[in-house]
Amino acid sequence: MKVLVASDIHGSVKYTKKLIEAFHQEEADQILLLGDVLYHGPRNALPEEYNPLEVAELLQEYIDCIWAVRGNCDSEVDEMVLGFDLSADYRLFHIDGMDVIASHGHIYHPDHLPKHRGGILFLFGHIHIPLAEKREGNYIGNPGSVSLPKGKTNSYGILENKMWIVKDFEGNILDSIKIDFESLF
Repeated sequence: MKVLVASDIHGSVKYTKKLIEAFHQEEADQILLLGDVLYHGPRNALPEEYNPLEVAELLQEYIDCIWAVRGNCDSEVDEMVLGFDLSADYRLFHIDGMDVIASHGHIYHPDHLPKHRGGILFLFGHIHIPLAEKREGNYIGNPGSVSLPKGKTNSYGILENKMWIVKDFEGNILDSIKIDFESLF
């Protein structure tokens, strides 16, 4: 299974369209949204082509293949407009034979993981910085931000065949890591 992972769209139509293009170019099976889908929040500038309602309409076409978790800028009313579940602080998935926990990062983050057994891949957003690393028996990944990156460039992640890869929208690899739990223990 190939999963495109994105975080921090913050209502940008321009980057939602780029994300959808990447989904098709990557030939991904699922989209995992790590929160902060529609609103920019009080600490962020308005992203390019800010239009939360249009973002919701664009994503509506993909609700059958979207998994999502709630970000600190998401609210109950967002879920009503989006049409997919955006209420969980974190979600557990079993992908390619490994446990994957997804969270936005404002409640659960690499220094405060949800309870789990054994090694996991923990995916989070919130900090707007791409990341791929091993840490204390787990793998940690952050796709960066679709619309408001801190540092490098607008980005998304790909999870496939026990690889975590972060790319920009031109297809350049920004960070990556092979996930091999057997070598950790």
